[in-house]
Amino acid sequence: MPEVYFHVRWPDGVSRRFYSPSTVIEEYLRTGNEYRLSDFLERSRVALAVASERVAAVYGFPCARAAATVAALDNLAAGVPADAAVLVERFDR
Repeated sequence: MPEVYFHVRWPDGVSRRFYSPSTVIEEYLRTGNEYRLSDFLERSRVALAVASERVAAVYGFPCARAAATVAALDNLAAGVPADAAVLVERFDR
């Protein structure tokens, strides 16, 4: 599976890097697009669930790192207004 890291600028101006075990994340998020935080989180959760299912289909178990990414996103989003904007800066393979 081709791993992908996606870089996101949060409302506080800090850029953070997140992991996806599959390129499917690029079907849900676009470089240069701003998303409302609630929309970004939903897209990310769905994409990472699909990615984890792909890992399970190949290896027989879901991707723990994808679940950790979802948890990290949720932790970072705590206390941030749902309508705040986040920017997807780039993807690295």
